Amino acid sequence: MVETRPGDRTATRRELLKAAAGTATLSRLAVAAERAPAIIDAYTDRLSYQAGDLVRLQVSTAASRFSIEVARVGARRQVVSSQGGLRGVQHPVPADASSHGCRWPQAFQFLVPEAWRSGYYQVLLRAEESDSRGASGEAFFVVRSRHPGRDTPILLQLCTNTYNAYNRWGGSSLYGGPKGVVRRVSFERPYIGFVPGDDFTSRYSGWRNWEQPFVAWAEAAGYRLDFAVNSDLEFHPEILKSYRLVLSVGHDEYWSAPMRDHLEAFIAAGGNVAFFSGNTCFWQVRSEDGGRALVSWKMDFDQDPVYHTDDRRLLSGMWSNRLVQRPENSLTGVSFAYGGYHRFFEFGGDGCYIIHRPDHWILAGTGLKRGDRLGARDKIVGYECDGCQFTVEDGLPVPTHRDGTPPTFQILGTAPAGLSLKGDRSLVWVSEALYGKGTQRRVDQPGAAVLGAYTRGGTVVTTGCTEWVRGLQGRDPAVERITRNVLDRLSRPA
Repeated sequence: MVETRPGDRTATRRELLKAAAGTATLSRLAVAAERAPAIIDAYTDRLSYQAGDLVRLQVSTAASRFSIEVARVGARRQVVSSQGGLRGVQHPVPADASSHGCRWPQAFQFLVPEAWRSGYYQVLLRAEESDSRGASGEAFFVVRSRHPGRDTPILLQLCTNTYNAYNRWGGSSLYGGPKGVVRRVSFERPYIGFVPGDDFTSRYSGWRNWEQPFVAWAEAAGYRLDFAVNSDLEFHPEILKSYRLVLSVGHDEYWSAPMRDHLEAFIAAGGNVAFFSGNTCFWQVRSEDGGRALVSWKMDFDQDPVYHTDDRRLLSGMWSNRLVQRPENSLTGVSFAYGGYHRFFEFGGDGCYIIHRPDHWILAGTGLKRGDRLGARDKIVGYECDGCQFTVEDGLPVPTHRDGTPPTFQILGTAPAGLSLKGDRSLVWVSEALYGKGTQRRVDQPGAAVLGAYTRGGTVVTTGCTEWVRGLQGRDPAVERITRNVLDRLSRPA
């Protein structure tokens, strides 16, 4: 199995899930645990805070004493606080930790000062005694602006629902693990993607893969960003009205109905959104415990209790499910149902978009012409991709709008993509959501990753794939210019 970066994966998700459920993985993890430094497990009581809030840290460790270091991570890493001599206590892991959290007592708390900028904050924990085998751990939290929109018109909301869905800490996730699949996942547990040797969680979720390189590029390029998390769109929607542009970056797969309600109202009122992401808003989730847990039955939507009611709008399967009647296309312009995989599972590809409408403002200053390839060097199209149904008129792709894509959506670039039969059988379960359980009808193949935009009140731009940030990491001039065009134009005052 070869692993480089998300755009160049060769191992299939099916293989990883199969291995995660088997004894072979348990044996490998046991061997890795013997060789690796001991882990200090930790998590915060909430995902995001404002100045004046208390951050409460839950910690379990065999070390008698440990220290913490808190740093804001952006274009550079800035240490803002440290504390040593904290007493360590090891706590049992509940059998239902994956679904209902660890329920550990508070180990330490600290106040968020006014001086801390909005951003992603890393918490590093280190054992202090010499016999602890270098025990360490990591947690994170986000600081929201106490004055939304004052310092910047741009809000980045992190894909924390996806982090939780893929998090196998405690033995289970929405995808499986040594203890199998669960339908409810708790935020009140450590994130195993920080642990060396965990392949599955760290490959397909987490700040480091997509959002961190985007933030590093944006801040180095002179853009100031405010931060929030997915659930802030649900529980703190009042912050949206103060921004001109909301960003989604990377792998933003899991959305609740209130998240969509609030962001769609923002767009209708003239707010702008840029989805530098793929597989976006694909699964509907329901928040529980005030946002401390998520529920989703996914492809087994007919087992969701909501399925047996008269109102299936909150059915926790695909947003494109015909029973929900709210395809994500109406928000993003595109859907994984009509895209799929590129350079992943059984699908190859050049990792680039073919340009169709070079005169659009998004492509201004790039020098791109019709038929040119965008992003081939850095493979900006890859992993999971979103598209829409379209026909070809005068040699150009035009949306059919039958899938929920807005009337003003324009397709600027496309790349081939497809739903899998050999990997995760997504062609089957997507078709069942669209056409009914047990159907023999299949979504037309191949699909396509689609780069495009529409305006309906505000303007919405989508890159149609998870890997756009690879072009920023590689300093592709056209990818950088397009990103600047979007950030500059859509963040201007109304």
